[in-house]
Amino acid sequence: MTQSGKQHKYVILRTTAGQELNVALMLESLIRNTETRGIYSIIIPPKVKGYIIIETEGHHIVHKIAKDIKHVKGQAMGSLTEEEVERLLKVVSPLEELQPGDIVEVVSGPFKGLKAQIISVNVSKRTVTLNILEASFKMEVTLPADDVKPAKR
Repeated sequence: MTQSGKQHKYVILRTTAGQELNVALMLESLIRNTETRGIYSIIIPPKVKGYIIIETEGHHIVHKIAKDIKHVKGQAMGSLTEEEVERLLKVVSPLEELQPGDIVEVVSGPFKGLKAQIISVNVSKRTVTLNILEASFKMEVTLPADDVKPAKR
């Protein structure tokens, strides 16, 4: 609830993939020029392509302002809760996603391009200990966590 007692909603607007920033800037410009009330923020989720989130008092306000903007494909049905928006915006360190037993690909250094299995993860030192799978003998190496990425499953 806001100070005025009105409930804020998070409305999802579908856009052309890759045009999220342009649509957000056009929306901001329209809101300022027409002095539209009831829109509080425009959010571009970092990991979601083709969608922007608008914090507003109601769906009708978003529909009215966004109906003629290029690259807007429409409005998704329903709305998000504040917790769902926070989950979309939370930045997760790649290091937190790595677990012992995961298969990764080395992306830099002398082992670049090789697949490996994680033996251990040291979060404080930001390193991972790996068993190189493509070696003909057991080869354990410790690399910076930035040098590996999860392999496609």
